[in-house]
Amino acid sequence: MASSPPPAEPPSFRSVFLGVDVGTGSARAGLFDEKGKLLGSSSSPIQIWKDGSCVEQSSTDIWLAICAAVKAACSNAKVAPTEVKGLGFAATCSLVAVDADSSPVSVSLSGDSRRNVIVWMDHRAVEQAERINSCNSPVLEYCGGGVSPEMQPPKLLWVKENLQESWSMVFRWMDLSDWLSYRATGDDTRSLCTTVCKWTYLGHAHMQHINDKDSRDMEACGWDDDFWEEIGLGDLIEGHHAKIGRSVAFPGHPLGSGLTPSAAKELGLVPGIPVGTSLIDAHAGGVGVIESVPPSEAEEHDKEAICKRMVLVCGTSTCHMAVSRNKLFIPGVWGPFWSAMVPEYWLTEGGQSATGALLDHIIENHAASPRLANRAASQKISMFELMNKLLETMMTEQKLSFVAALTEDLHVLPDFHGNRSPIADPKSKGVIYGLTLDTSDEQLALLYLATVQGIAYGTRHIVEHCNAHGHKINTLLACGGLSKNPIFIQEHADIIGCPIILPRESESVLLGAAILGAVATRKYNSLSEAMKALNAAGQVIHPSNDPKVKKYHDAKYKIFRGLYEQQLSNRSMMAQALS
Repeated sequence: MASSPPPAEPPSFRSVFLGVDVGTGSARAGLFDEKGKLLGSSSSPIQIWKDGSCVEQSSTDIWLAICAAVKAACSNAKVAPTEVKGLGFAATCSLVAVDADSSPVSVSLSGDSRRNVIVWMDHRAVEQAERINSCNSPVLEYCGGGVSPEMQPPKLLWVKENLQESWSMVFRWMDLSDWLSYRATGDDTRSLCTTVCKWTYLGHAHMQHINDKDSRDMEACGWDDDFWEEIGLGDLIEGHHAKIGRSVAFPGHPLGSGLTPSAAKELGLVPGIPVGTSLIDAHAGGVGVIESVPPSEAEEHDKEAICKRMVLVCGTSTCHMAVSRNKLFIPGVWGPFWSAMVPEYWLTEGGQSATGALLDHIIENHAASPRLANRAASQKISMFELMNKLLETMMTEQKLSFVAALTEDLHVLPDFHGNRSPIADPKSKGVIYGLTLDTSDEQLALLYLATVQGIAYGTRHIVEHCNAHGHKINTLLACGGLSKNPIFIQEHADIIGCPIILPRESESVLLGAAILGAVATRKYNSLSEAMKALNAAGQVIHPSNDPKVKKYHDAKYKIFRGLYEQQLSNRSMMAQALS
């Protein structure tokens, strides 16, 4: 008897949205259903080169990692290529250099042609940033009064001054997330998010286009040519700003004709899938979480409700995102950026340049680290979980009423990679006050806790500073790797005095990227509508109601603020001694 042919593959009625996020150390892909539920994800490591203040990557390596992550995510989620209806990209605000053939151009003193990406955390351009800020251009008002060395103009100026051959070869300078959408679609339209937040583009020049369905074709009218001329980069104005962005679009607007056949083949997807204009990774986290509020709050149709929230995107660094209906100029805090995250709202963006990276640094450089790592591995738990247990045991043994009290003699200023906000001092240094000769496991646990607290005091400083300048933040929403650590979140709640909402889906940056793909399909009328449909609240962590906890943290916060003031005084004293 002849065997019957295999049944034809049933038509796909399921709509799945794919989000891709390129972080500092890996490329990740996640697939979400129409309710914002994660169906499956995967990650693939990416190469990084560090040489002093220079940190570099390869766009070729990043794209290969993305292809591997997307294929693995689809396999893990059991999602067929035909089910993926939209795609969005998010990435660190790293700077990519390519030539007229879209081949990499080296941005490295090594001359290695693979190294064509200056990573966001690269601080080679501190001196260039200082020179740019001394020109006092009006555009600087929109980035807290001055550019950071982590923004693109200082890095561009550094390349022009130090790598003249590379400078002359570059045909396109792109933010990494814009390069990814260009690599996927062949459309080099830039995002309002990247250009406004990292390139001094004035997004509010497009206020009249907010309801324009064809905004993907918007001519870039927000560049300030006088600024580029004044800082010595007037050649970037040529060809209607062709090298840095001739056209811009609101995040989520569909690009080109969707996924190109060649990119589709590399990703294992179907050609023509809509691809949304991209977001910086932290901003994608904001989009993936800011409407993740309990149902009682979600029912409020008050347009001001969203303005009382701040999103903490806690990873290698932490970004602090808050929105307002009116523009608020806040010294030392980036913004106001119009429509850079939530359409029609002004974005304020605070940040700490090293948080997850700082905790790793503190732990890995301690004498007890190898021993604790072995203990954690034998118990099949993370080092954070092990240290959290150690702290609970120490609290019980010392008969303390709350775990934070363990660090009364240990204080940390977490500015090991400068202070991004609200002091905006890239020369600020980290401080650990209260060290002894103790190298025990318990001492490392205490140092870890004091560092977590130092990071939380930094966030409190940012929140207080923003509220003093017009914000009304009373609720925090947290996402990213550090938000999965209960001590990290509880200390933040206790120190800042605000409830912290965790999203239902822990992969908020991937969800934010996937929302861009969902918007590009035109299934939703706006990014805001898609956020409300796909965001969902999870656990809510409340601050302690014990007055002793507040009194304790108020005292430690005062010491925290004093550590920087003392540093300034010491810096001045040494400068005078050497003058």
